[in-house]
Amino acid sequence: MNVLPKKRKRSLNSSLSSSSSIELDTTKLPAHVAIIMDGNGRWAKKRLLNRINGHEKGSETVRTVVRTCRQIGISYLTLYAFSTENWQRPKAEVEALMALLKKFLQSEQKEMVENNIRLRVIGQIHRLPANVRQALEQTMTATRELTGLNLILALSYGGRAEIVRMVQSVAEKIKRGIIEPDAVNEELICEHLYTLDIPDPDLLIRTSGEMRISNFLLWQIAYTELFVTTTLWPDFSKEEFLKILKDFTARVRRFGVV
Repeated sequence: MNVLPKKRKRSLNSSLSSSSSIELDTTKLPAHVAIIMDGNGRWAKKRLLNRINGHEKGSETVRTVVRTCRQIGISYLTLYAFSTENWQRPKAEVEALMALLKKFLQSEQKEMVENNIRLRVIGQIHRLPANVRQALEQTMTATRELTGLNLILALSYGGRAEIVRMVQSVAEKIKRGIIEPDAVNEELICEHLYTLDIPDPDLLIRTSGEMRISNFLLWQIAYTELFVTTTLWPDFSKEEFLKILKDFTARVRRFGVV
């Protein structure tokens, strides 16, 4: 799906980076990019640093990718920031991640407002610490009416948990007679997912070379184009992101037909 208005091909080196000469056909850019940000821990380990240092460096990459998406006109960017499985990590690391998330939200709110970026969240938000939920709510409220890039953070998110939640919600409505079993179809299912008003991703990028989707947007990525890079997330650059987008624009998406 591509909801961007038609534009002429243009070089992005003038608006994004004086060192970049990558030319993109902006009529073929993905409307929605989803990213599994992987490799922070390995990046830190290679440098004999604490894992938290890797997460801190990874937050700089988040800023780079968000700014790039805004500049070239991508409408939706979903970042897999913290999974339901991540709660099983050492307590100290989880606490540090939550503190880093709160700091990121507070430091980036002004830039989001100034650059017309709307923050949205999907996942089991109730499991997050109260101070993190408060920071999320403040930033989402401040950006709710903005109409540019939709930045979607997947926090305490799991694809299977989302589907279970959807099934429970639909089953409850059937039990109460609100809907009939025969009325259950793909459209109804989509209406009961976290992403009910968000288009499915056109492109899913995974960093660090792992060849799996790790319980991320299981329903939504049925026809999403995949791209795996061996680059660790803290090393993922604007230049590589643009190259991946250029690769996407050359693909032919058939959606199961000829």
